[in-house]
Amino acid sequence: MISLLFLSTYTAHAYQRGDFEFTPQNTQVTYTHDNAPVVFLDEAHHNFHTANGRYQPFTKILTSDGYVVKRNLLPFSAESLGGADILVISNALNEKNINNWDLPNYSAFTRAEVEAIYTWVQKGGSLFLIADHMPFPKASESLAAIFGFQFNNGYAKNLNNKAQLFTRLDGTLATHAIFSGSNKSHKVDTVKAFTGQAFLSPPNAKPLLIFDKYSVSSMPSKSWSFIKNTPKIPVDGWHQGATLEFGKGRIVVFGEAAMFTAQVSGKQKFKMGVIAKGAEQNERFLLNIMLWLSKKI
Repeated sequence: MISLLFLSTYTAHAYQRGDFEFTPQNTQVTYTHDNAPVVFLDEAHHNFHTANGRYQPFTKILTSDGYVVKRNLLPFSAESLGGADILVISNALNEKNINNWDLPNYSAFTRAEVEAIYTWVQKGGSLFLIADHMPFPKASESLAAIFGFQFNNGYAKNLNNKAQLFTRLDGTLATHAIFSGSNKSHKVDTVKAFTGQAFLSPPNAKPLLIFDKYSVSSMPSKSWSFIKNTPKIPVDGWHQGATLEFGKGRIVVFGEAAMFTAQVSGKQKFKMGVIAKGAEQNERFLLNIMLWLSKKI
């Protein structure tokens, strides 16, 4: 998500912002106002990505396809989730980690909130859970775990693929209806990521993005501090994206957030997300994910 590895967390925050001049490429609208799914974008948990901030381009992409996007400002409960068809949670944080990403990292959700989402999905809701690199996996760990996903609170990297491309050709892009879309023009062959985490999925989940044998996860005690003795583990076969059908509902889980928006960083406005070189199909990928969550594919 943040490529300025040698800056402090606070400096990196200041340098990274949403590209507010971004315009979606999508011109084909799936939903009209009458049948549009309502998407809640969570902003009640100190989220790093918000509708008026780093996820403004994300919101624009969804709106371009007809979705109605609303900001969620309330703790999760049966009542607060009642008006949502799809719930998007991107990089939630505990208040203790807002300005300090070093260990220890804490949960962003109460047990009551986790159970409320569990029941809501079971009854037919669709959850899009995104938790990037440290400290975000720990913040969403309990929510992921109740559906069988095991997050790793580290930084995943492919040592043989600096561009961090997942492709159909090399098998790191799994076979899934999301990559085919609803017609030939929606087909996705390449997705670009920007750091993030690796996670393990339950047996009944279907992978989307798969790490290969050259991939490792580094787990420092201090955010973005990598030294000789920083613990590392291989994550060959682990996932950065996966889906799960759960009860009457659907879940998409991702270990990377920047791929779904448009961001610029630094004085030179380094491009990240859907506007970056190599990420030309990322916008279509996001729209296909939303079509799957809304049960169109």
